Amino acid sequence: MLVEHPSDLSHGDYSTNAGIKYADKKEQIIEYLNKHKPKEIEKIDMAGPGFINFHLSKEFFKQSIGEIIKEGSEFGKNTKLKGQKIMVEHTQPNPFKEFHIGHLMNNAIGEAVARIVKASGAEVKTATYHGDVGLHVAKAIWGMQKGEKDPYPAGAKAYEDDEKAKAEIVEINQKVYDKSDKQINDLYEAGRNKSLEYFEFLYKKLNSHFDYHFYESEAGEKGKKIVSDNVGKVFDEGEGGSVIFKGEKFGLHTRVFLNSEGIPTYEAKEVGLAEIKKEIFHYDQSITITGNEQDGFFKVVEVAIGEVFGELKGKLKHLSHGQLRLPTGKMSSRTGDVITAESLIETVKEKTKGDEDIAIGAIKYMILRQSIGNDIIFDIEKSVSTEGDSGVYLQYAYARTTSLLEKANKKGDVSQTYVRETHPIEKILYRFPELVERACAEYAPNYITTYLTELAGAFNNFYAHEQVISDDPESGYRLAIVEAFRTVMKNGLTILGIPTPERM
Repeated sequence: MLVEHPSDLSHGDYSTNAGIKYADKKEQIIEYLNKHKPKEIEKIDMAGPGFINFHLSKEFFKQSIGEIIKEGSEFGKNTKLKGQKIMVEHTQPNPFKEFHIGHLMNNAIGEAVARIVKASGAEVKTATYHGDVGLHVAKAIWGMQKGEKDPYPAGAKAYEDDEKAKAEIVEINQKVYDKSDKQINDLYEAGRNKSLEYFEFLYKKLNSHFDYHFYESEAGEKGKKIVSDNVGKVFDEGEGGSVIFKGEKFGLHTRVFLNSEGIPTYEAKEVGLAEIKKEIFHYDQSITITGNEQDGFFKVVEVAIGEVFGELKGKLKHLSHGQLRLPTGKMSSRTGDVITAESLIETVKEKTKGDEDIAIGAIKYMILRQSIGNDIIFDIEKSVSTEGDSGVYLQYAYARTTSLLEKANKKGDVSQTYVRETHPIEKILYRFPELVERACAEYAPNYITTYLTELAGAFNNFYAHEQVISDDPESGYRLAIVEAFRTVMKNGLTILGIPTPERM
């Protein structure tokens, strides 16, 4: 049996297919249900081949408007995850490399997921993980030594094209790892600190906060020891003195955790990170959000971690997303053909008369409007459209309520009598808590984005056809609808991490 909201509001507020088997007894079923219906139901009818439609009463909607206003910023929250401790790791920009639009996409999704989980009652800690050691660092330092304007792309190209440069970069990588060269250490510290400061600058722009910052330089040593201590138990010796995890035992594939030089790979670092996380926050679930190119990596690593730390089995979840591209195509950090997050923000700002909150709202909406697993071709013109299906459209609808309520100079009053038909916006407002629960259950921010877009459309229709401010007896109720809409829109945009400007 399926119970859902009909897409056509005229078909009721809830619908079920439970009557299909008994369509030949339509009249008896409807008569019985209407006779025994609760006071919240105005009427029940049957459509088509047995779909039973339930129409909620005017009094129900009246009470729901009052509840929304009364609960204010708490409306939409639930306690489904109360008592749960959840860590959400996302964004993960690497020092010495650009904070690009892939990180921007990850940040928008990660921030929204963290806020949705928190709205469902969980204690949430957010974390980001920085690759502050590795070949990419050595390539950048090589470029810094050579005085290159863009050190990393220059080092990456030299590594591929020049055997002498490649040997120098490999040597730098070892020296960074064992901290044996002062000049290299100084370049490393200066570059690392500059990168991390810049990341903080961007986090502030994006209204994104992290409780913990983890680093590969810390996780690597821990991971190396854990992997080494579990050779013969969880891990096996591989070719050339490497250490591997034989994923085939679990229907997966083999991956290297320590290379032939004994240096921990990304896999081993992830094992070390798991230990750091569980020691710092005794979570019930740890969610890691990355691009979907890492799906195979995490399938193996999470199983390996579960074999090492039995208490973490079932507590690790990898959420992956698609890629964000401009119509010009895919990025390449190796060649320097990178679209940075800041450059995209600035480009969209030009379309919003320099308003950064509107620009960031436009970008986040475009990322969160569809399932997180899909690739996105970012259409700048569409992102700033005021005609609907954009963050700007939602922000405009919210901002309009500021001038409306200020002009009215009085609060809404749901106690006033009203005789008109229930407006579609009333049939949508009360559903917000359901959408938050569903978004949390499926880690799907797009449910909230879609809902808010429908809600904004209903509000604009309401505003166009109703004289909100007047002296007639129903004006107080109309203002109450505006207040309720304002509350739900603000709560929804806040959960998505989208700014809510008071004026536009």
